[in-house]
Amino acid sequence: MLAIAVLILISISAAGFMRLGNPRGNERRELQSLWESSAYAEAYAQSAGLLAQKPLDFFLLTIHGFSAYQLAIAQINNSDTLRFIDDCIWSLRKALLSNEAEKDGRLFYVLGKAYYDKGQGYADLAVEYLEKARARGYEARDIPQYLGLAYAAIRDYRGSVAAFTLALGRDASDVLLLSIARSYIALEENDSARAYLLRCVDLSRDSKTKVAARLLLGDILVKAGDTAGAEDQYLKALEDGGENAEAHYQLGVLYDAGGDTTRARAEWRRAVRINPAHGPSRLKLNT
Repeated sequence: MLAIAVLILISISAAGFMRLGNPRGNERRELQSLWESSAYAEAYAQSAGLLAQKPLDFFLLTIHGFSAYQLAIAQINNSDTLRFIDDCIWSLRKALLSNEAEKDGRLFYVLGKAYYDKGQGYADLAVEYLEKARARGYEARDIPQYLGLAYAAIRDYRGSVAAFTLALGRDASDVLLLSIARSYIALEENDSARAYLLRCVDLSRDSKTKVAARLLLGDILVKAGDTAGAEDQYLKALEDGGENAEAHYQLGVLYDAGGDTTRARAEWRRAVRINPAHGPSRLKLNT
């Protein structure tokens, strides 16, 4: 699965997300009740049993798929997560064959999230189904964040920026600011990236996020010819997050470019002490 710091695994609320009409029959009413009481494992198992008798039933397929997704995001083991994700996708894709599904944005929404959570290779399908959910008027709060991540995964950085910016308008956060900046960097629009990184540094209270933003700022400033500004960002990254191999490595590159080889090699040695597997620093020390 895509491991992005921003993982927006928001559960589908039983009360706020869905009521699938007014199911007829005791078994269906019981299944609806299980879903609404967040008894997802029971709803999943019971719907599976009923699907054995009615494999194309829209109500059963939808309950089964939604329950599978809820179980997926509750798992700790990745293989268990993917097993439920696959079952969710199988069930909802079958549900989409029904005429009842066409105008129901909820199915497309959950299916899009499931494809995103399945892994980077399915990001194009995540975009497709999340956009279909929006086209049908379904506006879950986390759709823009998922779309921003999915668009970035398929290297559609314009789409990523647009989606993340929409998300930012609803809920400004350091992680979103950092994500927007990364998309602008991929577009080689460094001035815009710099502005978002500075906002991220000002807003964030998380040391890892601040360090990531400062390292990116340093790289942008180096490319702009502002070596003093870049050095300041790398030093502040060390202040914010403690010892960091990449920050020491980049300081070494700056000092080496300025002709201070002794100081540069000292920084690279520090980087290797912090992270013996830091390849760029080892390469510099061996040349």
